[in-house]
Amino acid sequence: MDKKQLRNTLLLVCGAFIWGTAFVAQSVGSDYMGPYTFLAGRSWLACVFLLGLMAVLRKMGRTNTAAEPGFWQNKKVLVKGGIFCGAALFAASAAQQMGIGTTSTAKAGFMTALYVVLVPVTSIFFGSRPGVKLWGCVVVSVVGLYLLCLAGRDTLSLTGGEWQLLLCAALFTLQIMLVNHFSPQLDGIQLSFMQFLVVSVLSTVFMFAFETPTVEQFRGAAVSIAYCGIMSSGVAYTLQIVGQKELDPTIASLAMCLESVFSALAGWLILGETLSATELCGCVLMFGAIVASQLPEKKRS
Repeated sequence: MDKKQLRNTLLLVCGAFIWGTAFVAQSVGSDYMGPYTFLAGRSWLACVFLLGLMAVLRKMGRTNTAAEPGFWQNKKVLVKGGIFCGAALFAASAAQQMGIGTTSTAKAGFMTALYVVLVPVTSIFFGSRPGVKLWGCVVVSVVGLYLLCLAGRDTLSLTGGEWQLLLCAALFTLQIMLVNHFSPQLDGIQLSFMQFLVVSVLSTVFMFAFETPTVEQFRGAAVSIAYCGIMSSGVAYTLQIVGQKELDPTIASLAMCLESVFSALAGWLILGETLSATELCGCVLMFGAIVASQLPEKKRS
């Protein structure tokens, strides 16, 4: 692995660590306010942070002026990418925040990480033909999901929160594919800012339409909003966009799926959450399927 690949891999691992530990902050924040209110607070804070970061980088002269005159680069594509990526990220984040308030951070982290299996499966619709190994990974992940969410229950139905987390995984799949499409054409920080601007506007509209935000709610969840807004939204998603640009997709996916491991460890260390032996087996199977789905197959001679 060359230095550039090592750097980008470390960027994505750092992003995965931030996302994983942010599950704890999201869980705590859900005790104080509704999902749209929390999402609006963290997203507006992310916009402010990213604007400040862009101003600092511009002052340092670290901006790309070769592609187009002015500060904002490739404006038409930037607006289009911001709208598409932001709408997908809003829907995914809202579903995640709704689901995370009804289940443990470990379950939320592992179920969200199913996007790493869904990404290559979704590529079927774009002309790719997954092999036997990938379909085996899908089967194993479904078995793991059963052990994690359904084993020992009288009913075979998922809870409302777990359905929302599965929807979240599907929506994050869409967001990752959109980032893969737009990021090579754009400045990473500018695309991150535009997508969070869209998330901020949408979540604010939904907040006032479906929830009743108060100053007391923001005061109680201030630390959670600050961590998710600055670190998870502002820093980690920017690391994702920058890290995905020049990195082998197999290495990138493996690095990002570590989010699920960090979320389980954070829930155990900070919130004192535990998993039964059956649930732990489910986590292991799901994580194994996620990792195996990204390993390159041996080419036959």
